Formats: sequence, C-alpha cells, structure tokens
Amino acid sequence: MEELQVYIEYTAKFIEVAGILTIVIWTSIALGRFLFSIQGTKPRSYRLLRQELGKGILLGLEILVAGDIIATVVTEPTMDRVLALAVIVLIRTFLSFSIELEIEGKFPWQRESHETRLDKED
Repeated sequence: MEELQVYIEYTAKFIEVAGILTIVIWTSIALGRFLFSIQGTKPRSYRLLRQELGKGILLGLEILVAGDIIATVVTEPTMDRVLALAVIVLIRTFLSFSIELEIEGKFPWQRESHETRLDKED
C-alpha cells in the first residue's frame, strides 16, 4: 500500500507540474503571437491577447486543482489539509469565474442555449 501511495504522490506532482507548464506555455504562445503580429500586416488586438491569456490560465488552474485534490486524498487527510484544500479550491474557483467573466464578457448563466441560437439563425 505504501508503494502505491508513492506512485500516486508522484502522479499528483506530475499533474501540478503539467498545470504550471500549461500556464507558462500558453502564455508564451499568446505573447509570441501578439508581439509578432505587431510587426506584421494584420495587428492583433489587445482584447484577443487577454482572452488567450485567460484561457491558458483557466486551463492551468483546472489542472492544478486536480493535482491538489489527488495530493490531499493520498496524504494524511487531516482536517487542516482538507480545509487548506477547500480554501485553495475556493480561491481558484473564484479566479476561474473572474477570468471566464473577463473572457466572455457575461456571466455563465447569461449564455444563450444552443436551441435559442439555432432559432435565431433560421
């Protein structure tokens, strides 16, 4: 059982590193596209840069939350660790919600349903 716990701890660390790399790589790509487009014929907007950065951060945060959950479940699930996980998830959820609001420009519950959009297209 102890050997399995070690593998799961490594898995949790790997997932956390993947979340960090996701944010770093997505940020680098978005900034690179933005900077190189300034020199090109079709400049990209600052708004598009912010949207791409937000998407990368959102994805990275989701991956980091998964890593935190695995790490907390595998180690000693004391009340302190569970509360720390709850605070981390709460903060990351708030950040995700804020970033999604920034990207979409509206609250998630204000989205049109797929059927409503199809009706408008007809």
